[in-house]
Amino acid sequence: MSTDAHVPVAGDEPVVPVLPDLAVAAEEGLVGRSPALAAAMADVVADEEGTSLWKGALQRLIRNPSAIIGAVIVAAFVLVAVFAPVLAPYQPAGSQWIREITPYALPPFSAEHPLGLDPFGSDLVTQLIFGARQSLIIGVVSTLFGLLGGVVLGGIAGAFGGWVDVAVMRLVDILLSIPSLLLAVSVAAVMGRQPLAIMVAIAAAQVPIFARLLRGSMLAESRKDYVLASVSLGLRRRTITMSHVLPNSIGPVLVQATLTLATAIIEVAALSYLGLGEPDPAVAEWGRMLVKAQDRLQSAPHLTLLPGLCIAITALGFTLLGEALREALDPKSRR
Repeated sequence: MSTDAHVPVAGDEPVVPVLPDLAVAAEEGLVGRSPALAAAMADVVADEEGTSLWKGALQRLIRNPSAIIGAVIVAAFVLVAVFAPVLAPYQPAGSQWIREITPYALPPFSAEHPLGLDPFGSDLVTQLIFGARQSLIIGVVSTLFGLLGGVVLGGIAGAFGGWVDVAVMRLVDILLSIPSLLLAVSVAAVMGRQPLAIMVAIAAAQVPIFARLLRGSMLAESRKDYVLASVSLGLRRRTITMSHVLPNSIGPVLVQATLTLATAIIEVAALSYLGLGEPDPAVAEWGRMLVKAQDRLQSAPHLTLLPGLCIAITALGFTLLGEALREALDPKSRR
């Protein structure tokens, strides 16, 4: 009789095979493959195959309810802004109904004007729709300006280091010491009331945020093993920085850009509210709508409530999407 078989005796601890052992046994035909074991083996195979960073992030985003809600809000905002001339029933800032406006009351809601008129005789639905276009254009362009300036400063500081890093970071610290809205107001006041001034003003407040974030990300990447391996192979510093360190450091900056879009939309409305926005009355903008409705706050509160809701919901959508993207790309939050 063979003596190779192990016979459990008193005092022996039971041996519980782990999943890989069961998988091997199932492949060899030693044990039956139950549905639960088959599903577990499929998960193991999927884990072994692995996924890329962005593909895995996309899979986590799809499973995140906050990301879905944020994406729906952002998509609706973009579609309304892009197709505003098709969706709006009238031209923006049209005052053909000014005679129906009285100092004490506005015309009631009607089929022709579902949300009524504003104090200047314009259709409120049309103003809200075209206000989304203005907020999107200024918010996106200003964020791109801020992103470009931050990437340039942060990239120079992270790539060269030494006294260059110190000089650039001291400039960034000076900009960060000024409140973002105050900095934007100062730049807009100096450049005058024009769309480009608003974009530059908002971008100036965003540059130090992107610069510091990219610089820190590049410093973290430069200490990783693959950079040391590239140095040991004799690659030039410029090649390592541009081909490896910078591309691997740009992810957090892009996520921050999504979050900054929400702040940019709020700051566009704030500058318009302070009288530094678009001077052309024919251009609809949510912040100016709030200013126009101040005198009608008690008699027609919906004139301030609706633009305020548009600003808040749009900012919420970008914030939810940006936070979800940050969690999806963060290795610490992966499950």
